[in-house]
Amino acid sequence: MSAPLSAAAAPAPSLLRSTTRVAWFLLGALFIFSGLIKLNDPVGMALKLEEYFDVFAGDLPALKGLFQWLAGSSRLLSILLSALEVILGAALLLRWYLRQTLWVLLALLVFFTFLTFYSAAFNKVTDCGCFGDFIKLTPWTSFAKDLFLLLLWGIVFFNQRFLRHAFVQGTAGIMTMTFVTAIAIGIGVRALGHLPYFDFLPYKVGNNIGQLMKASAPLRYKYVMEKNGETKDFTTYPDSTWTYKSMVALNPKDGPQITDFRVWNDEGDYTPELLRGNKLVLIIQNVDKADRDRYELINKLLNDAKSSKRTITPLIITSSSPAEFDVFRHNANFAVPFYYADATVLKSIIRSNPGFLLLRNGVVKGKYHYHDIPSIGKVEEKMQ
Repeated sequence: MSAPLSAAAAPAPSLLRSTTRVAWFLLGALFIFSGLIKLNDPVGMALKLEEYFDVFAGDLPALKGLFQWLAGSSRLLSILLSALEVILGAALLLRWYLRQTLWVLLALLVFFTFLTFYSAAFNKVTDCGCFGDFIKLTPWTSFAKDLFLLLLWGIVFFNQRFLRHAFVQGTAGIMTMTFVTAIAIGIGVRALGHLPYFDFLPYKVGNNIGQLMKASAPLRYKYVMEKNGETKDFTTYPDSTWTYKSMVALNPKDGPQITDFRVWNDEGDYTPELLRGNKLVLIIQNVDKADRDRYELINKLLNDAKSSKRTITPLIITSSSPAEFDVFRHNANFAVPFYYADATVLKSIIRSNPGFLLLRNGVVKGKYHYHDIPSIGKVEEKMQ
């Protein structure tokens, strides 16, 4: 007869079971959360993928053609990878084909860990886009996050005996996972064809661009200095015996949230004027990739704005070169003033090319994808 289990040893399996189930839930929930955040803004995720592909194309010239092709498919890849995170997270939580799901999760985790380490070690991509624009992570923080997920994976994988009960299996499991897949992909496709469901960027509706270009409080700094191998922080500049190393803001969140917004033309800076009065802004990020099927609707809205009783000024902002845009606007018959801005800024303002931005004294009153061009009546309502 075997000896009875001692009281000291009894809690160990229970603790391991609880730890495994916590790790299982966290791993699945984090994958679903990460995937949904990316599916909220698939264009933003695609831009991040393009950034990675551009880096690898430069670092691996022998595979430049492959990475350029991948960059051209970045929007499709954005939806597929983001949906895969949701699907795997759901499969894990439902314990559907648990072992197989865990192996696919491991492959994805190793891939993400490599990307974040590469970004951190070589300072290539300063924001991995792991949680979209909702949560910004530094490269090393992103790498640490992936190591934590690998730890959770290891706990779950080596203790699967505590997760034997599958919540769905057979035909019911296939139907459930098909439904999850359809919902995940549908969320991404809907956001791709319109605008993100939730806007986490500084140019979201309701924000005052002019106010966000100013600091909310005076910035305070500390000076990092070195002398005789000793590093020390000072809030005032020390004597000349110390060697300057760096200057760090003590209250960076009080600084301007928007630092790169500027609009200009050949006559000079138009930014102050843009942030005064009612403006209907047609943003055309890049004429080569701009949708060309809605010229008639766009022109109608621009012309209606000219005669609006609310004194709405229609204009265009682009990041294309003057020569390219001149040809484009003549083909489209866009007879309104046009200005220039940085390409990255325009991509941050609206995930649509072209897209409309409504401004009233610098406050964002509305944003419209080219699939959702409003009537002048709706524009006037927003300007009230």
